[in-house]
Amino acid sequence: MALPNIFERKNSEILISRIESLNSNTVPKWGKMDVAQMLAHCNVMYEMVFEKLHPEPNFFMKFVLKTFVKKIVTSEAPYKHNSQTAPIFIIKSSKNFESEKKRLINYIQKVQELGELHFDNKASHSFGNLTIIEWNNMFYKHLDHHLNQFGT
Repeated sequence: MALPNIFERKNSEILISRIESLNSNTVPKWGKMDVAQMLAHCNVMYEMVFEKLHPEPNFFMKFVLKTFVKKIVTSEAPYKHNSQTAPIFIIKSSKNFESEKKRLINYIQKVQELGELHFDNKASHSFGNLTIIEWNNMFYKHLDHHLNQFGT
């Protein structure tokens, strides 16, 4: 079954509505992050796409990621609860809920406004060039997983 298309306004608005339903006291159903850390964690993926704040993996690491991780991240199969994440995505410090929420919403809107053609065969930070479907699955699945984690 195909995942909802994050490039369609109605689907990105549904995700934004789910994010808007969170508050700084929302408690996770599983995991160690608080809600502000979860939002910051979700922002890392968009930082990799738009901000270039994180160094790209070296050739060997990129090969490993493309060979063993890419399919997990870009397929339709849901993530397992408490699955291991890359160190760059681990948020240990306290984060400001409102600023992280605003950043995440802005990133979702930017993806939707740029549209799927912008991402068609665009190189990702870790996996090389991705198809529109792979970009969609990566964006949508990660957000959906963590919004479910926080009951929305």
